[in-house]
Amino acid sequence: MKKIIYLVALLLAVVLIFLLGKHFGTTHISQEVISNSTIIKEIAELSSLDVQGSASIKRSNIENNGDWTDNLKKAFLENTVWVTIPYEAKYGVNIDGKMFKVELSAKKIIIRLPTPHLLSYELKMDGMETSNRKGWLLFQNDETYTEVQKTLYKTSRGQLENNPVYIQQSKDKIRKVMEQYYAPFLKDHTLEVQFNDDNKLPALQ
Repeated sequence: MKKIIYLVALLLAVVLIFLLGKHFGTTHISQEVISNSTIIKEIAELSSLDVQGSASIKRSNIENNGDWTDNLKKAFLENTVWVTIPYEAKYGVNIDGKMFKVELSAKKIIIRLPTPHLLSYELKMDGMETSNRKGWLLFQNDETYTEVQKTLYKTSRGQLENNPVYIQQSKDKIRKVMEQYYAPFLKDHTLEVQFNDDNKLPALQ
């Protein structure tokens, strides 16, 4: 909530500065607002995408091979565990000088940003759901759940780190917020927000 309030206040401040500059008949203030890299960095970093979902895993020592011993193994030796845990993830950009640049021309504003990535990932253990199926010869072992949870965290985080859908949604959100920031100037300029992996753009010098 604090992040949203701060972002809205920042956008309102930009509109106010633009109107003051227009009122006093000067473009100097407007150009400073357009090319203010500090403000743009803050906006980009505040425009993170929050994602919620559930990660699930099943681990079993029994493989259904279709032979007659399957039922015996399940009855006496099976150890099958299911675990489902809600997660919260955040995508966005960490800006440094190498992958960040603002270019301003008479008619165009170009912003170069690093590619969004997974900033944080947290399993909500208080919402964990588990179930298990054990054979008659096996006893409960809490270490099994611990091992499964570790595997679940590693595999689910790896899947989210390379999730193209969420990365694209993060790009779209940043572009949308940038358009709101630059809205007062888009009557005279066009805005282009580029990310480092878009069409294999050359590295900034």
